[in-house]
Amino acid sequence: MPNIDAAAPAGPAGFNALGAAGAEAGLLACCASPVFAREVAARRPYRDLAALESAVEAAVLGLPWPEVLTALAAHPRIGEPPRDGGAASGATGPGTVAHGVTGPGAGGAGAASRDAAGDGCGPAPPGAGGREASWSRREQSGVAGADPAVLAALAEGNRAYEARFGHIYLVRAAGLTAGEMLDRLRARLRNDEETERDVVRTELAGIARLRVARLLEDPEGTA
Repeated sequence: MPNIDAAAPAGPAGFNALGAAGAEAGLLACCASPVFAREVAARRPYRDLAALESAVEAAVLGLPWPEVLTALAAHPRIGEPPRDGGAASGATGPGTVAHGVTGPGAGGAGAASRDAAGDGCGPAPPGAGGREASWSRREQSGVAGADPAVLAALAEGNRAYEARFGHIYLVRAAGLTAGEMLDRLRARLRNDEETERDVVRTELAGIARLRVARLLEDPEGTA
């Protein structure tokens, strides 16, 4: 007699077998845009990881900017440990975009003054939770044990970045040292707004591709 309580298998088959809500919840941990999650889930079934990664990248790169800001809100600043709920510290209010992403002239100075570097604030998006927080910690492992002077420079760079662009600094941190993250931040401060938005989308897509591969290892988030 089949075991009806068995967990979904790993890999594309397990992801394809999830209900819409389950698939979207997993995808929100990869990129916290509801538009992204609905689009990628609706395109199932995927024959393999490569097909899913391609769909993920295309969906992220095609997001309207407000959805990008929503996704940024789920990422902790580089060097700032994520909360178990999957979101970083911060508050919304007049002059801020939802989830605590700062807007021009609005609470940006207060948000930028926090002593850490990285991405996003506000309430955790549905479906993110502990899995997203765990992935963020793994991806930011390059800051562990970093020189305090480098961490201080990252914090200072983040303040400058948030003041310039009105949102947090996002970088695909996996495999990078704290010094490399700092070098990229400083280089990106020279970008104009349009160029930087393109870079942010590319970084967000890279993070989402990395995470969707992890998602397929445990589609239901049981591990």
